[in-house]
Amino acid sequence: MTSFSRRPRGSIMLLVLVFAGIFSTVLTALSGYVLVQNRSEDAARTKVQAFSVAEAGLEYYRWYLEHFPNDLTNGTGDAGPYPVTISAPEGGIAGTASLTITANTSCAQTTSIDISSTGTSTEDPSFPQTLVARYARPSVASYSYIVHDSVWAGADRVINGPYHSNGGIRMDGTSNAPVTSSLSTWICTSNFGCSHNTSEPGVFGAGTDQNLWDYPTPQVNFAGIAADFSSLKTTAQSGGIYLPRYSSGNSGSNAYHKGYHLVFSENGTVTVWHVTSTTKLNVTPVNSSDPSTDYALINNETRDATYTLPASCGLIFIEDNTWIEGTIPSKVTVVVANVSDTGVVPDAFLHGTITYASNGGTSGLTLISEHNILIAPDSPQDMTLDGVFVAQSGAFGRNYYSCSSYPSYSQKGTLTILGSTISYKRTGTQWTGSACGKNYSSGYATRIDSFDRALANNPPPFTPTTSTDFRFVDWRQE
Repeated sequence: MTSFSRRPRGSIMLLVLVFAGIFSTVLTALSGYVLVQNRSEDAARTKVQAFSVAEAGLEYYRWYLEHFPNDLTNGTGDAGPYPVTISAPEGGIAGTASLTITANTSCAQTTSIDISSTGTSTEDPSFPQTLVARYARPSVASYSYIVHDSVWAGADRVINGPYHSNGGIRMDGTSNAPVTSSLSTWICTSNFGCSHNTSEPGVFGAGTDQNLWDYPTPQVNFAGIAADFSSLKTTAQSGGIYLPRYSSGNSGSNAYHKGYHLVFSENGTVTVWHVTSTTKLNVTPVNSSDPSTDYALINNETRDATYTLPASCGLIFIEDNTWIEGTIPSKVTVVVANVSDTGVVPDAFLHGTITYASNGGTSGLTLISEHNILIAPDSPQDMTLDGVFVAQSGAFGRNYYSCSSYPSYSQKGTLTILGSTISYKRTGTQWTGSACGKNYSSGYATRIDSFDRALANNPPPFTPTTSTDFRFVDWRQE
């Protein structure tokens, strides 16, 4: 009898169902993945479109302000935001930019304009993109150094931030940003370490990152800074703090060298002292045009008053010699210039450490002197200076105090500057040579210079500008 083997019919059906289930699961997962990827690509494309629309909105209002510089309402006269339709290059509508315009003011004057642009794509408005930009004139605060005269940065110098001279530059130091000169060529003399008078490129030397050197570039207008003194005095009288001349006589008299001593406090005040007399010292001046004596050392002073810094007008205008120190509580600009008395040209003196009550751009100091900004002989052994320092027609630096004549004033330790040094004449905070057992003769042994990135695009009010043209000085995505 023949026997036959039979495969159970149910087992085949079970295998079919199992494999069908697996295939269905894989297909569903794959379809979901493809769908998610498509949605992700659509979202990314829409975000790029919205970003472009937001950027076009910024450019539109930059153009608008060039034609209507005082109109912050897009011609409506009403509060924003202001919707602006953005056309696509290939035709049709790319999307809509919603603009919010905010003026930054000090002393009732607009100092900069913030523009926020939120772009949405016509294709899908679900993914808006927001860009924020500041529209202003670029200021000197975006430089570590600006010098009108030719300069020599020695091998011991470390300069963080852009460095510019209207003259020639011998750069032997270390720099990490553009080094620019307004000259194509210049004559390097022994004052700049050249053994013979030689014609050199606008920037030359043994310094680092020479690919960042650039010349010739436009000059910075120092004369334009002085042109604003009269209007700044009027502005300070109406909304800030104004201090008239306290000294008297001409530069040959002791009374000429009186002035004011300002001590800033983090509580929002500045205490003002009358400097009633100073001590005459024999020096070699950092500004070669000055006499071989200085009156930077306070001998006697009397308290005048304590002022609360106006929140809406951070401007102090002083028509006399001024000594400054303390903790800067907010954005403050101090102008030391005399526009009332013919022949009176005051100096500013850095008497002690100057720091900010808060970092990140909330606090800031700009000191503008009609003549010199000099570090006082009795300055701290280790000194920190936060601020933008502008010596409009003179020099920034420290006079030469002989260690044999003035041992307590001559040789100091470390000078740290966070901010910008702007000087018409050559700067100098260390005198070379050796004296009294040290490898430098006077000044600060170690100098650390860095520009303040937080203030570069948001400086104190009325900080001098480097261009008459408004432009975007800050740009970010939110």
